[in-house]
Amino acid sequence: MTEMKPAPILSLARLSAVLAAAVLALAPLAGVAEETGVPWSHGIAMHGEPALPADFLHLPYADPDAPRGGTVTHGVQGSFDSLNQFIVQGGTTTARGIRDTDFGALVIESLLERNLDEPFTLYGLLAESVRMPETREWIEFRLNDKARFSDGTPVTVEDVIFSFEILRDKGRPHFRARYARIASMEKTGERSLRFTFDDGADRELPLLVGMSPILAKHTIDPETFDRSTLVPPIGSGPYVIDSVDPGTRIVYRRDPDYWAKELPIRRGLYNFDRLSIEYYRDENTLFEAFKKGLVQVLPVADPARWTTSLDFPAVTSGKVVKESFRLGTPAGMFGFVFNTRRPVMSDVRVRRALAMLFDFEWVNRTLYHGLYARTGGYFDNSVLSSLGRPASETERALLAPFADEIAPDVLAGTWQPTEADGSGRDRKVLRAAVELLGEAGYRIDGGVLRGPGGAALSFEILVASQDQERLAIAYQRALKLVGVDARIRSVDSAQYQRRRQTFDYDVVLNTWLVSLSPGNEQRYRWGSEAAGQEGSFNYAGVKSPAVDAMIDAMLAAREAEDFTAAVRAFDRALISGAYVVPLFHLPEKWVARWTAIDRPEVQSITGPRFETWWSTAARR
Repeated sequence: MTEMKPAPILSLARLSAVLAAAVLALAPLAGVAEETGVPWSHGIAMHGEPALPADFLHLPYADPDAPRGGTVTHGVQGSFDSLNQFIVQGGTTTARGIRDTDFGALVIESLLERNLDEPFTLYGLLAESVRMPETREWIEFRLNDKARFSDGTPVTVEDVIFSFEILRDKGRPHFRARYARIASMEKTGERSLRFTFDDGADRELPLLVGMSPILAKHTIDPETFDRSTLVPPIGSGPYVIDSVDPGTRIVYRRDPDYWAKELPIRRGLYNFDRLSIEYYRDENTLFEAFKKGLVQVLPVADPARWTTSLDFPAVTSGKVVKESFRLGTPAGMFGFVFNTRRPVMSDVRVRRALAMLFDFEWVNRTLYHGLYARTGGYFDNSVLSSLGRPASETERALLAPFADEIAPDVLAGTWQPTEADGSGRDRKVLRAAVELLGEAGYRIDGGVLRGPGGAALSFEILVASQDQERLAIAYQRALKLVGVDARIRSVDSAQYQRRRQTFDYDVVLNTWLVSLSPGNEQRYRWGSEAAGQEGSFNYAGVKSPAVDAMIDAMLAAREAEDFTAAVRAFDRALISGAYVVPLFHLPEKWVARWTAIDRPEVQSITGPRFETWWSTAARR
């Protein structure tokens, strides 16, 4: 029998010291609770309250009874040479799917997750609950005690803090700029931490913190983090990387021990046992792979392909179906981007004239079967668009300090992109463009448009695919009618991405997707600070006080009405600057799929969400 010895008796002085230390250790936690009185919640919204209750069972566009199992292969165009998408070196050449707008967060997750049927609302994922005051000067998260990385290691407060520190110090420019505005990160409990900001002026920043990628600290060497790598990352997501064929294929295997598979925010999602993403050098090769069944799901953006090419035997037999999805989000912007860093593109009158010369009516009829709609602004088809709306008093007040930057017809709501007669050589449009170029000092001399010094107006359009080249040739044809020398340079995908990252182009094509809650991402697309940061998305090199101020107004808006006014004013500032030739958009989202793949009946307002689809070979 083991003799039980009495515990040593502490002296009064020693006991006092221990109690004092304990009080000091708990003081920060008690102080936080007492000083705030801010309740914990299952979710937070940019404006208003979360639409889903605390006891919601699944996302509106997910089928909680979706069968699990089977495989799917997606196809994308291009190549890849990195598995780290969070750094400049690999940011635009990373394998798709690790954390992806199309395929979901297969490997890397965040503290909170978005419900895509709301403008901008987040619900608990790695963090089971969240709280922030109305002033938004700080935000606090409480981690889910079940959260695990795929190697079984718990997700800790230290992992979260490490993720923000490494991305702030070595991540892509938008991470660095965003996290530099965090004044402090404080561990407030075993599973909780608080982010404090300099002030609450940027009301979106707390939500962006919630959406930030969380990395596994124990798997990362900070010294080499900013270098591209093909070593598969360890994440907390539903999949692990099974195999990598650099530039050709990446295969994901569903983790049977995925910690969050029964969480409401994940129920009905990520149903395939294996998910492959195959890379193809061009759209035609990808389409041929789809016809053979090597790829099972094919988003289609080319009206010619949608109307004339999807008639092969598998379609007529019903093994492949074509589906159209109506969207409830802004159309976004797809266009030729003028690099204003180049002298030839520095004059807004030149940019406006060149934009006028794109003959949408002719291009849409001859190349796209008339199925596209013309894009005018950056938020078309939504309440956020300024097109056809005169500026409100709130908008005018926001834009008043920058009156010289805003075109009068844009402010009045009467501006529209130039409409031609569809002949391909509308003389009225050509004459108006030449007159505007004349105001900038250009004259046609011997069929060549020359500037004040006699130099020809000449520039290069950079493309990386046959579809881009076809569109550039159509634009080149129109420009030639007034003596503009537009050359087309076609390069491979790797060179294309490098030149885009370093802004080494005169004109390039780009697509900017937008939501009903635009915010901080606009800084890295259009903000002055991002114009000089290689790897940013400010491809046009915009340095506009009006644009900067409207972004600030969007982020500071407390009410939905003020937010809408700020976005419309922002839209007017971008349109007035003529940084992009607005091209066109589809009124619907088109997807063809083999019937071996099925989907929920209800889709998100953003369109089909592939992470909710499943294999018909799997059992419910």
